Amino acid sequence: MDQDPAATEGRRRAAGVALMLASSASNQAGAALGATAFPAIGAVGVVAVRQLVAALILTPVVRPRLRGLRRDQWVPIIGLALVFSVMNLSLYAAVDRLGLALAVTLEFLGPLTVAVAGSRRLVDLGCALLAGVGVVVLTGPGPSSDVVGIALGLVAATAWGAYILLNRALGRRLPGLHGTAAASLVTGAAWTPIAAVWFALHTPTACGIALAVACGLLSSVLPYVADLLALRRIPAPVFSTLTSINPVWAALAGWIVLGQALATAEWTGMGLIVASNAVVSARGRRARAVAAPEGVAVR
Repeated sequence: MDQDPAATEGRRRAAGVALMLASSASNQAGAALGATAFPAIGAVGVVAVRQLVAALILTPVVRPRLRGLRRDQWVPIIGLALVFSVMNLSLYAAVDRLGLALAVTLEFLGPLTVAVAGSRRLVDLGCALLAGVGVVVLTGPGPSSDVVGIALGLVAATAWGAYILLNRALGRRLPGLHGTAAASLVTGAAWTPIAAVWFALHTPTACGIALAVACGLLSSVLPYVADLLALRRIPAPVFSTLTSINPVWAALAGWIVLGQALATAEWTGMGLIVASNAVVSARGRRARAVAAPEGVAVR
């Protein structure tokens, strides 16, 4: 008996949406677990372990070939390795000061900026303005504002925007995920001596290391697999729109795992930024809104 093509496609899309939602939830749950390890090994320790876990798992799966790469391929690879480090370190430092939801929401300004850069569409420009209002409402500028934490969140956003542009360029020069895997390998190699020095000066606990490893698995490895499967089932614009739910998952993970409740103004600001991202992504600008999903990039 032949299956209804429409029903089959509907099930595929539903599975894709479920995978994407699970991926984003896993990502933010992992970030929350990583934050609980801050007292034991610090943000630097968490980032180091996360990068090493990602490299150790992604490298044998993709098996990137470094020998024979041209200079025009090495430049974006090294750039991505630097961006991975800056993005994760600044994000976790921001999480430590602002809380998970606020830090992740500020980071989402990166892909939004790339999405509307150079756009002449009034809707896109209006969304950028709306996001700016959201930042003001979210951060509540004043004498008591954590300026350093906000700045770190904006650095993470800038790094994510740079990642999108670099990954787009690398995708034209290397097939599949070889470029991202190569960048992950370089990042892991760069963080190995940093981790050795850091843990020599800051004696780690077994619990702290376990939490950081869980962070690497939940925030990098599992999203990588889930996003890869999701992108085979749903269009890229739909995927990009669904990534806008990450700050909401971050708020829930921060509340449940870290006990970080949000005030009404913070929910309002976060909602404005999330809505801006969702509208711009839904415009269907493939690859311009989000060049490659976070999980696939193994941040």
